[in-house]
Parts: sequence; C-alpha cells; structure tokens
Amino acid sequence: MASLRDRTLIYAAAFLRSLGTGMCGVLLALYMNSLGWDVRQVGLLVTAGLAGIATATLLSSFFADRARRFSLIVLGAFNALGGLALVVSPVYRDAPVVLLGFAFFGMINGLGRDRGPAYALEQALLPSTTTEERRTWTIAWYSLLLDAGLALGSLAAGIPYLLRHAWGWEAARSYQAAWVLYTALAVISLVLYACLSPGIEAAKEKVAAKGEAASVHTHDTRAAIYKLAALTGMDSLGGGFLSSALVSYWFFQRFGAGEELLGPLFFGARVANAASHLVAAWLARRIGLLNTMVFTHLPSSLFLIAVPFAPSLPWAIVLFLIREGLVEMDVPTRQSYILAVVRPEERAFASGFTTFTRNVSYAIAPALAGAAMKGLSMASPLFFGGGIKIVYDVILYAAFRRVKPPEERIQSNEGNNP
Repeated sequence: MASLRDRTLIYAAAFLRSLGTGMCGVLLALYMNSLGWDVRQVGLLVTAGLAGIATATLLSSFFADRARRFSLIVLGAFNALGGLALVVSPVYRDAPVVLLGFAFFGMINGLGRDRGPAYALEQALLPSTTTEERRTWTIAWYSLLLDAGLALGSLAAGIPYLLRHAWGWEAARSYQAAWVLYTALAVISLVLYACLSPGIEAAKEKVAAKGEAASVHTHDTRAAIYKLAALTGMDSLGGGFLSSALVSYWFFQRFGAGEELLGPLFFGARVANAASHLVAAWLARRIGLLNTMVFTHLPSSLFLIAVPFAPSLPWAIVLFLIREGLVEMDVPTRQSYILAVVRPEERAFASGFTTFTRNVSYAIAPALAGAAMKGLSMASPLFFGGGIKIVYDVILYAAFRRVKPPEERIQSNEGNNP
C-alpha cells in the first residue's frame, strides 16, 4: 500500500519535472530559431520528442506495473538524456537527423504540458493513497502542482534574456544555462523516484475501499477504456496544434514578443491552469465529473478561436489567459473519471493507454501545425486546435453522459431514496 510519504515524493518529482517542461515549452522554438531552424523543422523536432514520449507511454502501459519504481527511474534518466542533448545541440545544429534522434530518445517536450509516461504512471498510483471520496481532490492537487511547476518553468524561460542583458552573456551560452538547469531538474526527480518505498509496487490488490465493489467493473470495462482513449486522442490532436513552442512562435511573429514577455505570459497561463484544478474539483462535487469536463472545456475553445482576431497584443493576451483559465479544468476531472470507472488493477493500463493515445496525437499534430503555419496562415493552429476540441466535447458528452463514477451513483441513489 502506497503511503502519504510516497504521495509526497510523487508530488515533488512531478513538480520538478514540470519546471523543466514549462521552460522547454517556451524556449525550444526560439532557441532552435537562433540556431537557424525554420518553423517546419521546429515542428518536426517537437513531433520527434512527442513521438518518443508516446512510445515510452505505450511501453509503460503494458510493462511498468511489473516494476513501478524502476520504471520511473528509467524515465527520469531518459529525460536527463534529453536535457544533455539540448546542452550540446549547437554541435549538431547542421545535423538535424541527430537532433531528431536525441529528441525522440530524450523525450524532449515542446508541448509545454506534462503528459508523458511518468505522468500516467504517477496518476495510476495516486488513488491507492486515498479514498474514493478524496480521489478527485488528490488528483486535483497533483494537477495543481504540475501546473505550478509549468508556470514557474515558463517564468524561468526568461533566464537566457536576463543573462544576455544583465550580464552580457552570448546567446548560445545563455540558452545552454537554461538547458543545464533542465537537466539538473530531471536528475533530482530521478533521485526522488529512487526514494519511493516498495509499497508503490503493484500487489495482487483485492478491493479494499468502501464502495469499490460497487464500482462499474463489468465485462465491458476495457471497451470503455478504448472508447475514452480514442476520444482523449481526439482532444490531444487539437491540443497538439497548440504546443507552447508553436504558440510562442505565433506571438513572436504576430506581435514581436520575445522570451522576456513570453515567459511571464506563459507563467500567467500556468497559474490560471493551476488555480482551475481546485475549482474543477469543487465544481465536480456539485454538477458531476463529466459535466465539469465538457461545460468548461467547450467555452475555452471558443476563446481560443477568438485570439487571432484580437486587434492588439493586450487583447490577445486577455483572450488567451481566459482560455487558459478554463481549458485545464477537465484534467483532474477526466483523470478521476477514467480511474473511477475501471477496476483498481486496471488503473495503470487505463491511465497509460489513454495517455498513450493522447501522446500519439500530440506527436502528429505539431508537424502538421508547423506546415500549416508555413503554408496557410500563422494562426492556423489556433483555428484547427479549437475546432477539433469542440467536436471532442460534443462526442464525449453524447457517449458518456449516462456512465457515472461510484460516488455519483451513490449520491444519486441517496437522492432517490429519502
């Protein structure tokens, strides 16, 4: 049985990892542009990194339960490898194939959101540290810490600018300092994983929590997992068009915004994301997990589509930040919902497989977005991403509006039996 200590270590490792991810999401496209890469090549690099993340997530879905702590340590080591690749990347600036390979195996994340294999495995472990009633709140706090890390990481993306303008560093050295920090954060997360107790390892779990036996758990549980995986993959296809690297590049091209502005902007976006998780947990207790997911996510896409029509940078920032305050409210609620409607022994697979389909979509979309930005319009990702997400919300609600998690069925039964 995992302990409160294990939960704290998982929270800490996830927070540190997200610091690096937030910084990478803002800086990656700007950095590669400084090395002479165009937006199409940057899109390919982001896709290669996300393809590596998707591959690792699939492998974790099927094999991580055999050795959870070891799996997390190995994933941390590959993240550190990605950081080292960025540190030495100027050597390979004219060898794109080499850098694409490093991006794949090092799982370099230009998405700006932490949705990798460690994320999936950590979330599968968290329900065993709490009760059904506290599951959504536990995941909400985890999501808050992730987005707090992403926020501070986005702010840390201003480090190269500070080093250049306050201390006179060369551009190449200023970026390398950021990548050294990225690598150090990955190593510290690895060490925290090594401190986890044997209690996190998969046991032949019998249903222990009150109400667990009344959970959904029928023969078609796997069918629900595959359906949810397909839908979350659609959502992530839209999200992949909106990687922080490419959105940063859009603000740079449209309004001339550099990292000194983009860092604070994405810091504000991640703060909005983080605060929304607790609001989502509160709202879910009142209107249900699925309703919270759909009726906050859909308007966020409408605000996103409005961003390219903003007449000025301040208006674009306002619309973007409103969107960011709504778009992540489906994260803790969706993960709680998925983990609630499957058997406890299927949680690692459910979390891993749904994260895998998300990562496949994330991997495909940036290359398409980069090509669209070059061949159609710089704002193409905002339109395509928002439109796909709207379709996802409608289909999700139609398919799952009658499938309720255990705590909502209990509340419904109590309401029907005064």
